[in-house]
Parts: sequence; structure tokens; C-alpha cells
Amino acid sequence: MNNVLNVIEQYPKHVQTRLLRLRELIFEVAKDLDITDLEETLKWGEPSYITKHGSTLRFDWKAKKPNEYALYFNCKTRLVEIFREFYADELSFEDNRAVILNMDDAPPEAVLKHCIQLALTYHKIKHLPTLGV
Repeated sequence: MNNVLNVIEQYPKHVQTRLLRLRELIFEVAKDLDITDLEETLKWGEPSYITKHGSTLRFDWKAKKPNEYALYFNCKTRLVEIFREFYADELSFEDNRAVILNMDDAPPEAVLKHCIQLALTYHKIKHLPTLGV
């Protein structure tokens, strides 16, 4: 079993379900984009995803905020700024670094997939005014 799955396995079952679904969404988007170099690893102890033409994305759950989990983006990019511009009604944010999801709510998967797509292709689209959205 890989290190990411070992980390996720340490969380409560209801958290594992949410995080495993985020992981699936990342792999689905990468497959749809024909990204073959997606690397799954741990950064700061959190599941992280890296590709040559994209910006690293991570996700995690923290016991100090048990009703939330987050999808993290590089704070030096414009990603969360663009997400906030287009998805303020569907998503919650933490500064310019994360999309915050509520454990009690069904995640907006179509919106999340679009955010993941923008992150995985960031270096190809960062020159576009709104990342091509």
C-alpha cells in the first residue's frame, strides 16, 4: 500500500470516504486530460499531486477543525483567486491557498473537477487572464 493510502487510513472512516473521493477526482481529471506523469506523494504529511505542467495540489483533514477538509493550492498562483471569482456561491475558501469543504455537505464534484483541472494544467494556462475560464 502506498504512503498516501497509509495516511488516509489513519483518519476516521467518514473522513477517509471524503478524502478517498477527492483522490479519485484528481485521478479522473488527470486521466481525462491524458496526464501520464501525475505523481502521488506526501508533502508536509499530506496527500499531494504533482505534474510537469501543473501546480501542486494537496488535500487534508485536521482534527482541530473536524467538520472541514480542504483542497490546498500553491498560494503563489492565481488559482484560488480565480476559483473565488467564478465559484464563490459553490465553494468556501481560506485565503489564497485552499478550498474548504464541509464534512456534512455533498461536495460540488463538477466544480471541484474544474478546479483540479486548472491546477493540473496551470503552467500551460497561467498567462491567460482568467486561466481560460
